[in-house]
Amino acid sequence: MADTDFPGWHGTTIVGVRKGGEVVIAGDGQVSLGQTVIKGTARKVRRISPGGHDCLVGFAGSTADAFTLLERLEAKLEATPGQLMRACVELAKDWRTDKYLQKLEAMLIVTDGKDLFVITGAGDVLEPEHDVTAIGSGGNFALAAARALMDTDMSAEDIARKSMAIASDICVYTNGKLTVETIKG
Repeated sequence: MADTDFPGWHGTTIVGVRKGGEVVIAGDGQVSLGQTVIKGTARKVRRISPGGHDCLVGFAGSTADAFTLLERLEAKLEATPGQLMRACVELAKDWRTDKYLQKLEAMLIVTDGKDLFVITGAGDVLEPEHDVTAIGSGGNFALAAARALMDTDMSAEDIARKSMAIASDICVYTNGKLTVETIKG
């Protein structure tokens, strides 16, 4: 079957918002195959604590690929406790150069409450401007909404929830069943 014949997995909107001394990562629960919703309550935001240091991770893309990357990130964080940027760069280098990892199709938003990064398979470790980032099929909608709300009195969690609600109203691959995690800076 050619790639164009397979409908492909779609779905996921993940947003990260840093404001008021905390970072919130929120993600929707929808997993779609083509035009069909396969699951509406997937959990795409996780709290991890390698070496006793709490971090939040949100992922978009293939679930199996994201979990492979999540395990690798945990190992990197255990090897470099409290050094999120270093662990992310090491993961990105491995992802870019390892023949097995190069085939993985996912993106990650990662935070320890101080730093906020997007990690891509292209070898990027991006620190977002404006303290907001988003990935996934509805990521651009959530990003635009969150950026517009940053100058309001809303908390980081309220901004994340509202931007996800806006994205779910626009993107057919995003639903309103959220997982929201908060970490203090």
